[in-house]
Amino acid sequence: MTHVEGAEAVDGPADGSATAAEAGPDRPLRHNRDFLLLWSGASLSFLAARVTAVAYPLIVLWHTGSPLAMSVVSTAALLPLLLVQLPAGALVDRWNRRRLMLVCEAGRLVAVGSVALALAAGRMTVAHLAACAFVEASLAVFYRLAERGAVRNIVHPAHLPTALAQNEARGRAAGLLGQPGGVLLQSAARWLPFGFGALGYLVSALSLLLIRKDFQQERADRTGRHRMATEVAEGMRWLWRQRFLRAALGYVAGTNVLFQMLALALILRIKEAGLPSATLAIVLGIGGVGGLCGALAGGRIQRRMRQRTLLIGGAVAWALLIGAMGLTSEPVALGTLYAGTGFVGAVFNVGASVYQVRTTPDALQGRVAATAGLLGSGTNALGSVAAGMLLAAWGAETTVRAIAAAMAVLALLAILAPDLKGEITDDRTDTGTGSITGG
Repeated sequence: MTHVEGAEAVDGPADGSATAAEAGPDRPLRHNRDFLLLWSGASLSFLAARVTAVAYPLIVLWHTGSPLAMSVVSTAALLPLLLVQLPAGALVDRWNRRRLMLVCEAGRLVAVGSVALALAAGRMTVAHLAACAFVEASLAVFYRLAERGAVRNIVHPAHLPTALAQNEARGRAAGLLGQPGGVLLQSAARWLPFGFGALGYLVSALSLLLIRKDFQQERADRTGRHRMATEVAEGMRWLWRQRFLRAALGYVAGTNVLFQMLALALILRIKEAGLPSATLAIVLGIGGVGGLCGALAGGRIQRRMRQRTLLIGGAVAWALLIGAMGLTSEPVALGTLYAGTGFVGAVFNVGASVYQVRTTPDALQGRVAATAGLLGSGTNALGSVAAGMLLAAWGAETTVRAIAAAMAVLALLAILAPDLKGEITDDRTDTGTGSITGG
């Protein structure tokens, strides 16, 4: 085994503090009170975000009939992935993670609450929805980065793969319930998805107040000691030295753009078929089952397969599944194919999360995750813009087929990429403190 340049040992919790070590490897994760509080509160937060996310474009499309107006609001919700992630990563590493997450929940409560009130009063405007979507998504970036860094300080290192698999399952379950739930709530009353979102953020904030353990290791106060750009660059330099992560993120960026296009194409496909908006709930509900199953199986699959195999096999499967989606508009068939794409994506997400969290030092968690998020999904806004133009010009069916062809090209590029053969492996997954070495 040879040491891979730029890789570092995973930092363990500092001795003597209230840390994850108190819940040892022999104690089941389900007995970790603080993890359960964090997980359940974040579950409600993710569910609220899923409900409002599907409601924004749906309300715009059904009330304006314009795919371009729908893409404007969707793009506003995706811009934070491009504009906010890098400074958010540095600030997450500077600030107290628990307090930051509380501020995020309070801010999102205010944003979605204002939308609920405006819709209840019959004063909906595209500009207001776009602004609130941007604010809500920006705070979600901060929350997600802080929560991911907090997990490894709340659970024992031996439980990290299981904890992150449960987090992925949580996100998939939120999609399974939240996306069709948002459609149904919007069908009942336009303001209901956002009223539900405000309630979810409130309960999430309350759960954070009950957690006893620290969300980060003790470290020297960095505030004011370095410029923001210097701290951001530190995380970027560390990530750049990781050959496998660098190449994988380029691949992920491409697939995320295509899936953003696919999500909007599905909405228009239902509308072009002359089906009611509630039909979308069937498609998203069936699709969510696939994602949830993939998340539940992800931990086991991640331990048996290399990341490169997941990347290449996933792209091939996605190309075939999306290609089939371009041949049918029947809701159950669309939902089943969408479930297949969700299963593959969930398995990959579990593996990628474990890989990134385990190989990144705690003091760099926020910045590395933010840089990875920027490279991997910061271009999602381009997918939303491209989807709006392609859907307006080609319609949903042709656009879906073009997405499938592009995914096949990405699979070929992944096979040929030499850096994807430089994957790092951890031979001491029982403790999470071993050095990271490559085969």
